[in-house]
Amino acid sequence: MSMKPSSRNFISISWAQIANDERKSIPKVIMCLIFMPQNYEKTLKQIDVSCENCIFVVATRSHYIKIPIKMQRILRTVPFIIFQAIALLSSAQINTDQVMRIGANNLYFEDYVLSIQYFNQVIDVKPYLAKPYFLRSIAKLNLDDYLGAEKDATLAIERNPFIVDAWEVRGVARQNMGKNREAIQDYDQALSLLPDNRGLLYNKAMAQQDIKDLDGAAETYLTLLKRFPNFDGGYIGRARLRLEQKDTIAALSDIEKALEINSNSINGYLMRADIAINSDKNYASALEDMNHAIKLQPKYAGYFINRAYLKYMTDDFQGAFADYDYALQLEPHNTTALFNRGLLRAEVHDTNKAIADFSSVLALNDKDYKTLYNRSMLLAEIGDFDSALKDLNQVIDAFPDFAAAYFMRYDINRRKGDMTSAKVDYDKSLALAKTRVQISPLIPNADISADSIENNPDSNSKEELADNNSYSQEQVKRRFTTLTTIQDNSSPEQIFNNKSIKGKVQDRNIAIEMEPIFAISYYTSPTELKMSGDYIREVDDINSTRMLRFVLQVTNHEPSMTDEETAQNHFNSIKYYNSYIAGHEPRAIDYLGRAMDYMTLRDYEHAIADLDKAISLTPDFTLAYLIRANARYLNTKLSNNIGEQHAPKIQGIALPHAGQLRAAIADIDSVIRLSPSMPIAYYNKGVMLAGEGDHTSALQCFNKAIELKPDFGEAYYNRGYVFLSLGNKDAAFADLSRAGGLGIVPSYNLLKRMSSK
Repeated sequence: MSMKPSSRNFISISWAQIANDERKSIPKVIMCLIFMPQNYEKTLKQIDVSCENCIFVVATRSHYIKIPIKMQRILRTVPFIIFQAIALLSSAQINTDQVMRIGANNLYFEDYVLSIQYFNQVIDVKPYLAKPYFLRSIAKLNLDDYLGAEKDATLAIERNPFIVDAWEVRGVARQNMGKNREAIQDYDQALSLLPDNRGLLYNKAMAQQDIKDLDGAAETYLTLLKRFPNFDGGYIGRARLRLEQKDTIAALSDIEKALEINSNSINGYLMRADIAINSDKNYASALEDMNHAIKLQPKYAGYFINRAYLKYMTDDFQGAFADYDYALQLEPHNTTALFNRGLLRAEVHDTNKAIADFSSVLALNDKDYKTLYNRSMLLAEIGDFDSALKDLNQVIDAFPDFAAAYFMRYDINRRKGDMTSAKVDYDKSLALAKTRVQISPLIPNADISADSIENNPDSNSKEELADNNSYSQEQVKRRFTTLTTIQDNSSPEQIFNNKSIKGKVQDRNIAIEMEPIFAISYYTSPTELKMSGDYIREVDDINSTRMLRFVLQVTNHEPSMTDEETAQNHFNSIKYYNSYIAGHEPRAIDYLGRAMDYMTLRDYEHAIADLDKAISLTPDFTLAYLIRANARYLNTKLSNNIGEQHAPKIQGIALPHAGQLRAAIADIDSVIRLSPSMPIAYYNKGVMLAGEGDHTSALQCFNKAIELKPDFGEAYYNRGYVFLSLGNKDAAFADLSRAGGLGIVPSYNLLKRMSSK
């Protein structure tokens, strides 16, 4: 390019060059147009147009490019169309930086779900950038979406392999998924770029220990502590390694060094307490260390549960009760605290309250066999033999070799007077007395019987105990009837080179269930992640006619009616439709309008009746079928709660639950026939089928919904839920990760629970 010497600078581009390389050159010219001054016509007249083969466009007040004379007329004809379109493009480019910054702000404030939505927007516009993938990987890591974090970190590395933190994030994600060898490779790659990084060395040592490369881990800890001799976490990590090597003295030495460096090292106190309990049953010393830990971290329920055990072992029953009560204030659904408090109440003969605690555990997990066993014992104690047998039968079904359960059932049947059954159980218990019991289903990963180690002389550690495949009858009985503690007080956590990688998770106590069906409603519950309802073409078509008294919306989280005024509005609307329909020729839209008022007021039977009339008048009324399907489906839930005698009717015949559901699915099939490209129809059908246990058909429906709408987050979540129900954890992880990235918040809670198992 040549520069024309003058008080104004000219940039000349050959017209032929643009013709030959249109894709590259024209955007350059267009980007200059955005700076055209308001008086562009006057400016164009001032441009030197002596060069017919050059184009001139003003870039700034002092820089412009030549334009052929014949192009001036075109520019004068449609300048604002061009300029406005270009302004939007330029604005979009600027906004990606702004959106990235907002996403990073949300990441800093630990609003990980919302930050992901912002990074998604940047990636949609500029998928070639590494940074948004990297930042999104951090958000997913903090939400325990390790699979998603691994994938995003990989995409960031592919775009820029010199982002050290991306290697680190991927390593941590892989380590949490048990891919320790791959994690070590990532840490080695990061260490090649930052050889003296403390966090990378620490995480690598933990990964080496996890794959039982104890010598390699020891060497890495040695390197770490030589370079960072005042790093208390390094000594704690090596202490854990030395305990695994059965070198308790060296482990204690490292713990003392860590506490000397940092008197606030929680893990130091916890590990020392564990050693005191397991080595010489020094409960008083352990209790002192647990007190230190609780002062440093007073909001963790597990510490109070374990301290309650220590107080129990030192005969401080009142203190133990107080700790269990406080643990349940922190985590009302903590089954370990509920179970232990129930056992303690049973021991002090507070039987009814003990039964209440055990019932609370079973409400959260009806397959908790230890709790069933203990509740059965207490129910028998108060004379409720039938309920006691019901609980005990479940225990025996799960553990058919458990002699004590048969003996208890013998005693209950004897007290009932059923001597025939009692004799069978008595003989069975004697026959099993010397056998061993397989009880692996009884031992969850998260907790362990508090006295199992001290009562098992052949075991040297919790891990060794948990690895055994069978137990003696006496050991099993103890495990069913003794206090439970939170396993491994001192759990190591990865540390990070980048302080923004915090590792905090969304840990809400919410019920795990499928996302509900989408409904047509007059109201929605907007959130930061979803500011408006979903889209169905038929809903938009009806809204455009303005023939209804309210605007239809699409949502799967319909808000509850909370004020009388809103309810009265819909009662008044029903009166309006009653009057209008009575005095005019019936129209399908009027029946649908009144049905929507009934739906809003949860009067499903009248809604179904009106929708029947709408469909009879207009047999291809897609939306009427969809709303009627929802009404019938919701009625199935009502009939479950209020009994079959109140089930809705079709042509005067009361339908049982199965009949209602079949009618709802038939309506959905009509929607699909009339509108085969509606993803919500397939989704709703999938929810209905999954709720009835037809997982195969439900998967087909969710597959189709996702095919029609690839960003259908609720469909990914529900498909992941179904995969999990079928035992396909890999597919479930992938779908839940995708759903989380699309803003379905419960995905992360479910991913966390899956990861902890």
